[in-house]
Amino acid sequence: MTQDFPPDIGKLQSEMNAAVKAHWKAFLFEGIVLALLGLAAMIVPPLASLAVTIFLGWMFLISGIAGLFVTYWARQMPGFWWSLFSAALAILAGGILLARPVQGALTLTIVVGAYFLAEGVVTIMYALEHRRELSERWSWLLISGVMDLLIAFIIVAGLPGSAEWAIGLLVGINLVLGGASLVGMALAARKS
Repeated sequence: MTQDFPPDIGKLQSEMNAAVKAHWKAFLFEGIVLALLGLAAMIVPPLASLAVTIFLGWMFLISGIAGLFVTYWARQMPGFWWSLFSAALAILAGGILLARPVQGALTLTIVVGAYFLAEGVVTIMYALEHRRELSERWSWLLISGVMDLLIAFIIVAGLPGSAEWAIGLLVGINLVLGGASLVGMALAARKS
């Protein structure tokens, strides 16, 4: 059964394809830069972990300050106290990450380890529940869930030492894969 898209969708897709083809060099450049930054993060993960922690600290701090201003400006709106609490919490989190980035990296690493643990368990349960409907493909989900559990074990078992490298390495891998996908997209657009 095929699904017919409205004519506007087809027009939008062709405009997107034309835009990507017209700017393929920009996508190629961005992909190369991301891949190089990712490789640098993978080569020196402690520095990348520290940089990510400091970056997140600034993000929380700035968003908290902005939240305070918006909350004060719209103080007549319902939920004023919750909004004020949320902004103060963001400022506190940002301040802590900036004042103690090494300890912040440890906390972020614990959160990432917990995420991989939960994600692994959920993915395995999903795979087992759908093994009849997904036939052979359910095993890929099972493998993904087991890999998530393995990553969680490596991170958590290595604490506190893994805090030095885990965030930086994971960000590096993400940047390399994102950069590679942009390079692939750019090269495919150039050929078309």
